Amino acid sequence: MDTKQDSGLNRSLKARHLTMISLGGSIGTGLFLGSGAAIYQAGPGGALLAYLVIGVMVYFIMTSLGELASFMPTSGAFSTYATRFIDPALGFALGWNYWYSWAITLAAELSASTLVMKFWFPHSPSWMWSGLFLLVIFLLNILSVKGYGEGEYWFSFIKVATIIIFIVVGTLMIFGIMGGNAIGFKNFTVGDAPFHGGALAALGVFITAGFSFQGTEIVGVAAGESEDPRKNVPKAIRSVFWRILLFYVLAILVIGLVIPYTTKTLQSTNIMVSPFTLVFKKAGLAFAASLMNAVILTAVLSAGNSSLYASTRILYAMAKEGQAPKFFARLNKRGVPVAALVATTIVGTLAFLASVFGDGAIYIWLLNAAGVTGFIFWLGIAASHYRFRKAYIAQGHSVEELPFHAKWYPFGPIFALVVGLIVILAQDYQAFLGGQIDWMSALAAYLGIPLFVIMWLGYKIAKRTKVVPLKACRIDLQEFE
Repeated sequence: MDTKQDSGLNRSLKARHLTMISLGGSIGTGLFLGSGAAIYQAGPGGALLAYLVIGVMVYFIMTSLGELASFMPTSGAFSTYATRFIDPALGFALGWNYWYSWAITLAAELSASTLVMKFWFPHSPSWMWSGLFLLVIFLLNILSVKGYGEGEYWFSFIKVATIIIFIVVGTLMIFGIMGGNAIGFKNFTVGDAPFHGGALAALGVFITAGFSFQGTEIVGVAAGESEDPRKNVPKAIRSVFWRILLFYVLAILVIGLVIPYTTKTLQSTNIMVSPFTLVFKKAGLAFAASLMNAVILTAVLSAGNSSLYASTRILYAMAKEGQAPKFFARLNKRGVPVAALVATTIVGTLAFLASVFGDGAIYIWLLNAAGVTGFIFWLGIAASHYRFRKAYIAQGHSVEELPFHAKWYPFGPIFALVVGLIVILAQDYQAFLGGQIDWMSALAAYLGIPLFVIMWLGYKIAKRTKVVPLKACRIDLQEFE
């Protein structure tokens, strides 16, 4: 197979890279630190239910993406699919929102890396660590796509190994094989457990769970540089369900069984009292805090590595489609879009500097605007898949011809759309409770929605785009061979 496809990008990501990108894409501080707050808020049962429902939604999104990415492996992924199967204006808005979301995430991870390092070196300057880690991430991405793939492979390997060890240790503790007497299921009956706070508390955890899963879709971007996407993408997608079951649901179950939800330190984001740290300490592992700090550092570096990769590739793909300045589509001899990479790095650095100097208010607003975008492009994936399948059939093709076809169609994408919309609209429902609406809180939470709509309608009016008829959708079987 020709390794210089997708107009110059190198298809050098191997099956192991793609599988580990899929496995580790969403594992980060959301699970290692945020899971404790979810259990404290809704009890072990409420947290488990929320993660299960969001897990099912993400599974359907990923199978939708699997069908699209194995048939059309492109680094443009979400913007390309929406442009071809729904409306070019939607593709434009999704693409720029995706780029913006990950560019700001890069800044957030640089900020997080300094906090992690100050655990060991409390008096060291923040800029030194953020600068060092930015350099490492930049070098991994500018060397070649294989540099990104190798970096992500080992970062994800450490995270995956930690969670597996955590689940094994926690299970041994539950049955009294390690760390004293058997814990059993008694913590599921503490107070009003397993469902604490009722339906509204569980709804709040839906949002936390949704943010924790963001990043799973990067495998769709990576498909454009995979060695054999028609074979390797479906393999990576099929592992998603087991990843969701094992890494999230079992981890939440173990935490809920070992630590009572009434433990106040669960709501803290301090590494010293991370639920993972608490369980390891309870098992008698004195070095638990240092171990988890090291693991969280790999999670931060992994997220930063993926942020720079995903935002660079989406900017490159939009430039090819004429939705971004053309010079972003230029590649070096190793198939790396250097201009897009440098521009994204600069934006991420500027956003990080905004968090360090002054009161950080600008950065907080940037981060809030990016918060909801993850759910928006998930909705874009589900809607694109729904339209793609209809267009594919309308143009005389059979589902059996697809290298991978999503089960449960059309229920899967419709379910993902409905749950995703509920999460987006209810993400700051607390602002509307009580006698007076907290407009500042609501504006900060929902800022990303009007920004997305302005980009969508602005492009639609300027370019006079229309919804693409099913029989006019661009399904070129030869283009992605």
